Amino acid sequence: MYTLPDLAYDYSALAPHISPEIMELHHSKHHQAYVTGANTAQEKLAEARSTGNFAALPKLEKDLAFHLGGHLNHSLFWKNMSPDGGGEPTGELAEAIGENFIDFATFKKQFTEVAMSIQGSGWSVLAWDALGSRLSIYQLYDHQGNLPVAQIPLLLLDMWEHAFYLQYRNVKADFVTAWWNLVNWTDVSARYEKAHKHSSAMI
Repeated sequence: MYTLPDLAYDYSALAPHISPEIMELHHSKHHQAYVTGANTAQEKLAEARSTGNFAALPKLEKDLAFHLGGHLNHSLFWKNMSPDGGGEPTGELAEAIGENFIDFATFKKQFTEVAMSIQGSGWSVLAWDALGSRLSIYQLYDHQGNLPVAQIPLLLLDMWEHAFYLQYRNVKADFVTAWWNLVNWTDVSARYEKAHKHSSAMI
């Protein structure tokens, strides 16, 4: 069974960039709903198999994919942020960003534009492309739509309205600008090094 992960910081720790009220609702209500949804889908899948109700499986599998996507994305999102975040990455990740996106400033502009141009709900994602052996940026529709194969997520920005609306209303640009002050590059770098080292095992 899936469980809601604890945060490494208090709900108030990311203020003023993300308010305590948003953090509490986002983590304890929205993320918990995805955990509950994933567990419910697993239970219904098991019941459908045991009763031979295979016609119900396609919808239940879609439900599971949606809720698992929400659970996984949020679990990574919390770790991608830190009260001591911000600035720019260093080391191997910084070199890879320079190789793939010209420089950090260009990478930041592209990632921001991807986030700002999401229609509806979704995520802006920096990932390691295990097939192409390079970094990639893409939009994730909802929690799992438009997901290319062999992508290992490194950095995610939640652009669902529940992530910012109570504080920033409909001014998404201000939320994205504030979020850059929280990016935990230590976490992102560790994910990059692990993905870069072990991604060949996926193929």
